[in-house]
Amino acid sequence: MSSYNENEGPYDFLTSDNAALLLIDHQVGLMQLPHDMSPEEFRNNILGLAKTAKLFELPVILTTSVDWGPNGPILPELKDLFPDIEVIRRPGVINAWRWPEFRDAVDSLKRKKLIIAAMIDSTCLQFPALDAVLEGYDVHGVIDASGAVSEHEKNATISLLGQAGVKIRNWWSVAAELQADWRRDEAKGWPMAMIFREHLPNWGYLLDTSNAFNNNEMNPPK
Repeated sequence: MSSYNENEGPYDFLTSDNAALLLIDHQVGLMQLPHDMSPEEFRNNILGLAKTAKLFELPVILTTSVDWGPNGPILPELKDLFPDIEVIRRPGVINAWRWPEFRDAVDSLKRKKLIIAAMIDSTCLQFPALDAVLEGYDVHGVIDASGAVSEHEKNATISLLGQAGVKIRNWWSVAAELQADWRRDEAKGWPMAMIFREHLPNWGYLLDTSNAFNNNEMNPPK
C-alpha cells in the first residue's frame, strides 16, 4: 500500500476554486495585428481557453480598449460564450491593470491565481502581468491565446515575463491542469475531451482513432 495520495503534490495547481481568467482586448479589428500564427489558429486557441474556463466555472473578466474605433468590438464568439458578463470598456488606458474598474473587478474575485490571455503579448498581456506579479498575484500568461506582431517580439516577451515571475503557459496545458484527472471528465460525459477534440485537432484525431478501435470499427475486411 503506497503512502502517497492521488493527485497530491507540493505544487499548488490551478483549480476551479483558486483561479480566474482575464481576457484582455480580444477585439475584431486588432485580430489583424498578430503574425506569429494564423488568425484561425489564434481564434481557435482563444476559444479553447475560454470554453475551458466556462466548463470549470472560473470567474472571467472581459475588457476592451477603445472598442468604438479601429480596434473594434470584442470577438462575438466571446460575447456568445459569456452573455451575462459585462465587458469593461476602457476609453484609452493601454494597461488594463491601471484602469480602476478593471482592478475593482479583479479585487472582487478574491483569487490570487490569474490566468491571463490578451490580444498582443508585448503590451496587452505584458503590462498587466508585470503589475499583477508585483502585487503578489500568481500569474499564468497564456502565450498561444495571446498574439505577437513577430516571432522576435514573442521571444522577447516570453523572456521578460519569465524573468519577472510570470508562468508562461499554453491553453491546453492550463486545461489539463484544471482537469487533473480524466476520470472526472469520464464521469461527466467527457466535456473537456470534447473541447480538446474541437480546439486541439491533433489530439482529436487520436481520440477518434481510439474510439473507433474501442467500438470495433477497425476490424479488417473478411
